[in-house]
Amino acid sequence: MLATLGLGALLALPAYASFDGNLNYDSPSRLHPRLGIDVPAVSRRSYKRGAIAFQPSELNFTHGIASGDPYPDSVILWTRIAPSLASSDSNVTVEGTVPLYNHDTEPYIRADANPICVNWRVTQATGNNTGNSIGLNSTTPISSGTAYTTGDIDYTVEATGLAPFTEYNYQFTVCGSNNASPLGRTKTAPAFDADIDQVKLAVFSCSNYRRFSSPIRTGRGVLIKTTATGYFNAYGLVTDRLTATDKHTEVANNGYRDGFSGLNNTEESFRNDGPMISVDQRKLNAVRAYFEGMPIRQVDMDDNLRIWRSFRMGKLMDFIVLDTRNYDRSITTLGWNNDYIDLLVDDASRTLMGSNQENWFYRQLSESAERGATWRVVGNQIIFSRIIEGFGINGDNWNGYTANRNRTLKHLYDNNIGNNVFLAGDSHQNWVSDLVWLGEKPYNNATGAGGLGVEFAGTAVSSTGNRKRLNGTDADARARIDQSPVLQWQDGYYRGYFVMSVGNDRIETQFFGSPSVASRNAYDLPLANFTVLAGDNRLSRPVAGGSVESGSLRGGEVEHTNLTLNTETGEWEFVTFEQMYLSTT
Repeated sequence: MLATLGLGALLALPAYASFDGNLNYDSPSRLHPRLGIDVPAVSRRSYKRGAIAFQPSELNFTHGIASGDPYPDSVILWTRIAPSLASSDSNVTVEGTVPLYNHDTEPYIRADANPICVNWRVTQATGNNTGNSIGLNSTTPISSGTAYTTGDIDYTVEATGLAPFTEYNYQFTVCGSNNASPLGRTKTAPAFDADIDQVKLAVFSCSNYRRFSSPIRTGRGVLIKTTATGYFNAYGLVTDRLTATDKHTEVANNGYRDGFSGLNNTEESFRNDGPMISVDQRKLNAVRAYFEGMPIRQVDMDDNLRIWRSFRMGKLMDFIVLDTRNYDRSITTLGWNNDYIDLLVDDASRTLMGSNQENWFYRQLSESAERGATWRVVGNQIIFSRIIEGFGINGDNWNGYTANRNRTLKHLYDNNIGNNVFLAGDSHQNWVSDLVWLGEKPYNNATGAGGLGVEFAGTAVSSTGNRKRLNGTDADARARIDQSPVLQWQDGYYRGYFVMSVGNDRIETQFFGSPSVASRNAYDLPLANFTVLAGDNRLSRPVAGGSVESGSLRGGEVEHTNLTLNTETGEWEFVTFEQMYLSTT
């Protein structure tokens, strides 16, 4: 009788739904199915006593919605639905000897046996996509589906059968109710061989969840990319998934092949730093969480640690996403081995990516040029250009892997591959450079002649950085410009993001800052604008039009105007804040 009650509650929901429809139950790798969640076990527990479906009014879409990794005919959709807005503060997943990926037992997280039926629908885009009311009922869905989930896991689906380079609305609803998520907007990629005029990217990196950031208001048709993790968001107008890289967690700071600054694959570290948890276990757990927590595709199902992949955006550009943090990376600076790393920076065997990814990267660059794509945009986590700081070079970015950088530049120069744009984050500061092989190829930093592209490296969207006042960060920027021939603009004061408009004849890039991340506000302060003409392989001169808001500009002026856009009212105001950052311990 008791089992019948549970079964009756389940059968009251649509019979065509199943737990398999939620991609988050899958393993990140078909080669390792045990890394997935036992869907039959999840299904069986929903038949047990007390496993009664929640009332729609008891459920919340707790983390908003997001879409990502667009293809010409499909896109990944993500949300989370649960009976509580609170998150678990349990740390048992990385303590002791718990099994990997056992989702069904109390030692991990309280298993939620209560089934939740969720519908999702994709329709042609409408003019208004705000609010939580059901906005898709009047339109015939182009792609739709239904799947069960539970409150202890995120909800991810793939919407297929879509048209290339087209905007769509999407929404999730609790089955048989009016309880709906916000109405989102997404956009598919163009067909591989399509002639298109423009793709616009908004690039941001490094979010501190305890802080606020101004909204990104960049207009329709924007594709959002985070350089921290390689999350390619297909026009995420309703998105709160500011993804934090492993670089900025307590355990996983400065990750590499065999560990992190706080943990490595040695017996001493395993016993004292883990404690009793290996680097490999943490990485596998992280991969599982990575794919569950973001709308991302697993492009090679036989490689469970792979996040590097590429997207063809018509004939206009190829977007190549790297993993320069964890995938087979040689040892980096760990806070206590800097002298050792200084001895290794020029070692020919050092690699940021490992042989598998590195050779794939070079093939992608060559294939992009051979197919006639105008631009090659490379998203990676860390600064590529040779930058000299007051203390010397930073061994945790490409400066610590000279041979890998040289191999990359050699491939580009030897194969005459131009129109390259490298994107980076990580440093919590802004950097703009010509892309040059210093010491091997002639280069004129006044004109930019001799380069084969540019690099745009953005600051954090809300994490802290250089805590000096504005005059102090400007002085630091001037010193870096003086010491680094390729560096054209640098700013360490503002948090923010940048928007890159990619066209057939040029790229226009706009950097924006927030006047304060210590409080929630809607202000965007334009910091600098840059132009790159197709075929020039350098920043157009005068760089940034000869003037920027802050930092230091080679051959140009800095004018602190504080003229800021209120993105809620659309009005321009002169804005100042006494405090830039929240106080932290």
